[in-house]
Amino acid sequence: MAFMTSFALAPALISGILVAQQPVQPLPKVGSCPLGYYSSGSYCVPSSGGNSRGAIEKSGSCPLGFYSSGNYCVSSPSSNREAIQKTGNSCPLGYYGSGSYCVKSR
Repeated sequence: MAFMTSFALAPALISGILVAQQPVQPLPKVGSCPLGYYSSGSYCVPSSGGNSRGAIEKSGSCPLGFYSSGNYCVSSPSSNREAIQKTGNSCPLGYYGSGSYCVKSR
């Protein structure tokens, strides 16, 4: 298993950069689902085929590297950013503020 994990990470490690991306995972459904997701009960689920981008529930303007899709902010194809909802007035260590979000520093 360790060999498989190391092998899978080899391209990122060879380039010297291991970047974070918004996780592609089911989201609580708020209105219609974002592009690349389908409705399943109370959730928006990533479509099969690997074309879905990571998304986060929209709160005001989308953070840098994301675009609006209904009630969600979806990671732009050229973006390798990860964002979380901001709680309070500051972001955790390793993140910077972008509107109502905290975006992971590169």
